Amino acid sequence: MKRVRITLDPRDAYAPPIYERLAGGADYLERALIVNWNVSSPPTGFLFRLEGEYRRFEDELAESPMVSDYEVLSVTDRACYCFLEGAVSTAARSLFENFTRGSLMTVPPIECNDDGTNTFSIVGAEADIQAAVDGVPDGVGVTVERVGGKRVAADSVVGSLSERQREAVTTALELGYYDVPRTAMTEDVAGELGCATATAAEHLRKAESTVMASLFET
Repeated sequence: MKRVRITLDPRDAYAPPIYERLAGGADYLERALIVNWNVSSPPTGFLFRLEGEYRRFEDELAESPMVSDYEVLSVTDRACYCFLEGAVSTAARSLFENFTRGSLMTVPPIECNDDGTNTFSIVGAEADIQAAVDGVPDGVGVTVERVGGKRVAADSVVGSLSERQREAVTTALELGYYDVPRTAMTEDVAGELGCATATAAEHLRKAESTVMASLFET
């Protein structure tokens, strides 16, 4: 058995509108995970874990013509589980099915990153994993993040951060943003990253939220 962690970058028909909202398209969501799914036959079902102002996402579900049914189960005032049933494109369905063929199993959760990508682990026979990676459509970017490891899931909470979030935190550490007393400000981090101050602040805030949630989540 092989363990591989990959990142996909779906676009156009491979990225339904609801997914786009989860993966960086809704700035009121701090974290979005696809916990489970059923794409075996229409309608498609998903279970999400959301953190942030999730009631705003609930309002969007109520207005979406693609959603046939949904339920939001509150965990706290900033976190919930959300069940969704609805229609997805043939392309999007085929992308999910690509990682369930043969011996393959996808290890939940799928991390929806704020740059539009998603990251997850798969386990299975080496030949099946290679076939799945090779079978990713041309319209979808694919990156193999890691092969093997001591655990089936992500080795640490760092693996739950998007590449840009990891870069922001690493830069902040190097500059002294987290020192006591603090020797760098958000503006300094933004300067090193080559982005707006508000963007750097958002990367840091989302990374910090993910790390803290992983420490205290039961």
